[in-house]
Amino acid sequence: MTLSASTTSRPGNGSHRRAAVITALGLVCAAQFVLQLDFSIVNIALPTIQRELGFVPAELQWIVTGYALTFGSLLLLGGRIGDLLGRRRTLQLGLGAFAAASLACGLSVSSAMLIGARLVQGAAAAFVSPSALALLAAANPEGPARNRAISLFQAATAAGASAGVVAGGILVEFVGWRSIFLVNVPIVVVLVLLNRAVIPGDTARGRPQLDVAGAVLVTASGAALIYGLSSGQQSGFAAIPTILALAAAAALAVLFVFVERRASAPMLPFAYFRSPTHRASIGATALVGVVIVSYVYFVSLYLQHVLGFSPLLTGIAVIPSPATVVVISTLVTRRAIGRLGVKWALLLGLGLIGFGQLWFAQLSPSGTYLLNVLPGQVLTAAGIALALPAAAVGATSGVASTEQGLASGLLNTAQQMGAAVGLAVLATVAAAWTVRTGSLSAGYALAYLLASGIALIAVLGVAARLNHRVCQEELARQRAAMGRDP
Repeated sequence: MTLSASTTSRPGNGSHRRAAVITALGLVCAAQFVLQLDFSIVNIALPTIQRELGFVPAELQWIVTGYALTFGSLLLLGGRIGDLLGRRRTLQLGLGAFAAASLACGLSVSSAMLIGARLVQGAAAAFVSPSALALLAAANPEGPARNRAISLFQAATAAGASAGVVAGGILVEFVGWRSIFLVNVPIVVVLVLLNRAVIPGDTARGRPQLDVAGAVLVTASGAALIYGLSSGQQSGFAAIPTILALAAAAALAVLFVFVERRASAPMLPFAYFRSPTHRASIGATALVGVVIVSYVYFVSLYLQHVLGFSPLLTGIAVIPSPATVVVISTLVTRRAIGRLGVKWALLLGLGLIGFGQLWFAQLSPSGTYLLNVLPGQVLTAAGIALALPAAAVGATSGVASTEQGLASGLLNTAQQMGAAVGLAVLATVAAAWTVRTGSLSAGYALAYLLASGIALIAVLGVAARLNHRVCQEELARQRAAMGRDP
């Protein structure tokens, strides 16, 4: 049974189904909110954790990198598991593991225990996020309903990120660093109970088959890539561990493609990429991922190291960015996608992101928050609120219900891998330019200038690869084909 078919046999099934879909949408968005809350809340607490648990500087990064490593490398596998075993079950198991790992993080007595728990947290999140998005896509038919649902999902993502930054400063200052992890436990327990009560069970068609070789290869390749990029950022890209990790990632990726082309039930069916809509959507998502993480990262550094903001004031100062995402996602994005189509909504979003990065490229030591930071935040956030939902609609359109988890996992993987690559490269460039010029703001400005170039590449790629008329006709054909599926 799929989420959208849960009430087909009862009188008044239309109103029952709408209520069920709305309730399930709220639950799915709440799960995504918690994941984003946890991802952003930990950054504020890093200095306190280092002092109280005795982290050496080389270990401290693994509180963040460990989570990103398992999360980014397991997303595709998590999405596929959801398709094969049922998304409600996968979502529930992932949430349960996330709650247990959060408890372990909050009770950690050593650096090794905390890093290990963060690894488990990231792995659990990799099973929650794609299943949540796949449930949302399967429950809402293509068109206005799905556009609205995906826009709300994006708003929940931004709200979680915003709440994490602000709540992190408050909890660390007044309660203690352990509270940033322990706060997850009661919230997730409630979500687990509601998940079972609200979302009907779903099962995959046919006998579940998992491409074990493909799963191992894609997970290992992703892990090696994230580790290599993290190592490069910390130790330099000429360091032997960095070179070996990146070489291993490339070799494993090539082997993965070789194995998948010969697998009877491939982990990643390459037929998915025959659609220019899918290719452009995934590519744009990866490039937006490059920009998202880096622009938040450098804004935080600029506010604290150049303008002298405190951590708590920094958290408050970045609120306009996710607040803009929430407002645009809930009030504008659905209508923009419906009226403009995927291509033009995506291009508009990417253009706004590019202008926002160009604004940030004017950062200077004598800059101010209102002039140099706030406009760039609003422009970039408005672009993100348009671009990511449009890309998600394109990436999941025309995908069979049994493959929605795969599409969602691929979409999340593209964004996470883009973020990992972008942060490593742009942070390295910024650091090198800072050393050369002796100016932190000059390094940040150069990073933003490069990010604007990446946004331009995304604009050119979407403009060249997607024909608006053909794109709309293709989506219509895919919707019609889905309607004929048994």
